[in-house]
Amino acid sequence: MKRRWYKVVVVPMLAVGLLLSPLSSLGSVSVFAASGAVAKQSDTINLLVDGQKVKLSAPIYKVNGVALAPMKDLLDGLDVSSVFEKKTGTIIIRDSDITITMAVGKQEAIVNGKTIKLDTAAALKNDIPFVPIRYIVEKLEGTVEWNKASNSIVVKSWYYTEYEEERESEEEVINLEKLSSTDIVDLYDESVVMIMTNRASGSGVVIGEDLILTNHHVIEDGTSATISSIYGDEIKVKGVVVTDEEADLAIIRTEEVLDLLPVEVGYKYEARKGDRVYAIGSPLGLQNTVSTGLISNLTYEAGVSYIQTNAQIDHGSSGGALFNEYGQLVGITTAGYDNSIADLNFAVSAGHAADLIESMTEEQLKDPKFLTPSLPATLVGVPHEDVQKLMTEEFSSIPTTEGEATLTDWEVKRDSEGWLVFTANIDPVFYLYYGSSSAAEMRLWSVNLSHELHAMLPDDKVQVVISFQRDYDFQPRNLKQEEVKAIGNNKWRVRYDVINLQFKDQLYIQTRV
Repeated sequence: MKRRWYKVVVVPMLAVGLLLSPLSSLGSVSVFAASGAVAKQSDTINLLVDGQKVKLSAPIYKVNGVALAPMKDLLDGLDVSSVFEKKTGTIIIRDSDITITMAVGKQEAIVNGKTIKLDTAAALKNDIPFVPIRYIVEKLEGTVEWNKASNSIVVKSWYYTEYEEERESEEEVINLEKLSSTDIVDLYDESVVMIMTNRASGSGVVIGEDLILTNHHVIEDGTSATISSIYGDEIKVKGVVVTDEEADLAIIRTEEVLDLLPVEVGYKYEARKGDRVYAIGSPLGLQNTVSTGLISNLTYEAGVSYIQTNAQIDHGSSGGALFNEYGQLVGITTAGYDNSIADLNFAVSAGHAADLIESMTEEQLKDPKFLTPSLPATLVGVPHEDVQKLMTEEFSSIPTTEGEATLTDWEVKRDSEGWLVFTANIDPVFYLYYGSSSAAEMRLWSVNLSHELHAMLPDDKVQVVISFQRDYDFQPRNLKQEEVKAIGNNKWRVRYDVINLQFKDQLYIQTRV
């Protein structure tokens, strides 16, 4: 669930496009915006933000039916960071992952880098910047309504809306009965299935007679798949109906009707920090393993709500179910930290799944198709330049719990002994700070890379070398002679292999941390 305390207030940088074209005369714009021909001053309009009346520094007024409010009054009420650069007439608004930039008198705004036309421009009136209320609030994922009785514009932020929904939900929960872990298993064990594609395996939740909800990453590179129930039935998957890559969700359709109990997916469910939850999935292929824990936290990132839980999950749990004590589906288990004793695991909130279900069309249901894989079926006969481009696009970093280790300078060459050799350099700063703590994850990444490349180059002898390279203004000591090289101007270059991966029919891997 979204929460106010996850909002990030950052001092934003000015949008370059607007700074390069400052307004030549802010005064003329201000007078124009305030003139009777354009701005209509009616009875005093009140502004309510998240249930509280805002004390306005200047009256709200309308231009062509569009209400404008003092920038600071509106955005402070929404707990959103804002800056007005008077010299250039630039307004910058920042809320978590949303940045809005506009200029006084210009009927356009830049939202996360995309230019959008405005019906009414921001204005400057008596040295106070005014912004169009509805446009700003809706871009910040809030709502705006008109209350005629009180002559008020009623603004609700996304987190206040969820707060109201949660209060309603809490009232309903009073009438719900808590279930034991065995009750939940008795109800829903058969409703969670194992999914096996030609590239990966995971879990899924039955939501219809032939529909299964899972993670996007479980199904994204598969060109065929089957599902396995706890009764031993294996049923082929017809294709993917609909996906939400941002929320990492997908709905797939089976070729046959499933004689399994569907799980109800909706928006009203109880998920509070500290509540007990139960996870059902297939970690490491151990079908329908049940674990329990607490909701450790509720987070919101890049438009997606997550439930953090210490209920244990692992690789293969992706796409599984997370239930609360009332048997309500609260999330789809999605990710976790491998090297943590704190059991830091995450599920996408079920509300996103409800959104995805509502978005399905009849056409999508009738004609499900597997997604186009991100990697080609083969690299045999492909020019080395194209293979090099693929490596740059698809293998540009190694994800770890410490962050991403960037890989640069990919090269692909055939050596004199017939080996196809892939080389790249790892971010030297990341490696120096986090190489040791990320060693296991880098090794696992290397193993996965070998499987991917072997599938595309089944008959080749392949070597992948990831190197550390950094220049110093002193000569580092205690390294092998060939690892330190003078490069002139009193500088030395240190270079050595961090990962040496070799395979054909068997795998050899050596790492250095």
